[in-house]
Amino acid sequence: MDAPPPLAEHLAEVLVDGPTPVFVEVVDYDPAWPAHYERYSRHLAEALGDRVLVMEHIGSTSVPGLPAKPVIDIVVGIDDPDDEEAYLPDLEAAGYRLRVREPGHRCLRGGEAAMPVNLHCYRPDSPEVEAYLRFRDQLRTSEPDRRLYAATKRALAGRRWPDMNYYADAKSHVVAEILGRARPAG
Repeated sequence: MDAPPPLAEHLAEVLVDGPTPVFVEVVDYDPAWPAHYERYSRHLAEALGDRVLVMEHIGSTSVPGLPAKPVIDIVVGIDDPDDEEAYLPDLEAAGYRLRVREPGHRCLRGGEAAMPVNLHCYRPDSPEVEAYLRFRDQLRTSEPDRRLYAATKRALAGRRWPDMNYYADAKSHVVAEILGRARPAG
């Protein structure tokens, strides 16, 4: 299952410590996921203080009824994600590890082994933040889109991927289709 060269080349440039092979498991929705997000968001707010300009629960665990990988996804809007000295030491002290370094975006991994966190740091007004929120809100309000996305995720789960980004790329056409029907966030 080789990635197209553009994805492989991109990942070689942005992944800190290289690809991490992963077995993707998708489980039924757990009503405890929002409470996990709340706990992690309080912890992040303590670590970052007023540097947090936006914080939202995103990804499949933020959509009631949607099956998901048991990982809490959080997006945090900060002034300048590229200025790592301004926030990264505090996140590392809070138990987060830098996983992706892209211009205008950092992704960190943290949390507990039983309920890990992917933390995405962007500027609060970045198009990526808006897209995450539009996608989440569309899935929360559209049963057909929720079913489509759930079926796509389940079809891609249960196998080993060279890195989680390959799994994400494999569902990108469905994400784009759903985003095409989504209204602006807010």
